[in-house]
Amino acid sequence: MPSLDDLKKRIGSVKSTQKITKAMKMVAAAKLRRAQESAEASRPYSESMEDLITSISSGYAPSSKERNLLTGDEKDSTYLLMLFTSERGLCGGFNSIVTKSVREKIASLEDAGKVVKIICVGKKGFDILKRQHSEKVIETIDMRAIKSVTFQDAKNISDKIIKMFFDSEFDKCLIFYNKFKSVISQIPTEQQIVPIEIINEGNDSDGHDNAFFEFEPSESEILDELLPLNFAIQIFKALLESAASEQGARMSAMDNASRNASDMINNLTLFYNRSRQAVITKELIEIISGAEAV
Repeated sequence: MPSLDDLKKRIGSVKSTQKITKAMKMVAAAKLRRAQESAEASRPYSESMEDLITSISSGYAPSSKERNLLTGDEKDSTYLLMLFTSERGLCGGFNSIVTKSVREKIASLEDAGKVVKIICVGKKGFDILKRQHSEKVIETIDMRAIKSVTFQDAKNISDKIIKMFFDSEFDKCLIFYNKFKSVISQIPTEQQIVPIEIINEGNDSDGHDNAFFEFEPSESEILDELLPLNFAIQIFKALLESAASEQGARMSAMDNASRNASDMINNLTLFYNRSRQAVITKELIEIISGAEAV
């Protein structure tokens, strides 16, 4: 049974931890608002870009079978998986949920006899995968020095990946990230960005009219400019969604931690009071027994 001094120290320690979790919750809440606004603002642009490319490519056939970002080159033996996670922990299941999706994809691709390569954007993804798949991770992109994600950050990543594609280092590229839904809900998302998945829909399932565009100059010239731009935009969207999801998950995790600390403090305080009362009662009994003996 712990002594009263030990219980006092334990209560003080939990109170100090609670102060930290409350402070982290407030910081995450402040960062979340800006990150959420950025993520939600990026969605219409990235979706319109996808609609535009879908509209152009629906009636377009490449003049040669050379490898390109729209159709690839009909090979699918090597897959590049890009995993977007955080640089820091204390954000609940944010990293483990999306990493689980990557693990399942790796297993299914290996069962099909495919070669898998991984790029981790964020340190925590590599920390989780390194035990089983360290040999597949070809690069870990450090984002610790970046306080606020910009389009240039996404473009730097996309330029590197596009070069790898044209150097025939992979045939298909998929990105995995958490899409922000709410503070308590982040959706693990898988998206193929090379070659682009073209969805031919006669009727839009969401009830939206299909986008229609007239093109000038030619479709091939437009695609030469749009495809690399779209690649960077989709990565930028993944970075923004992941950043917003991280802050939401951290805010929720720190709120739960603060609540748990409050419960622990109440339980320890109750146990401390009972123990103190038991000590006082024991001393009184000893005093009374001694007086009666005299």
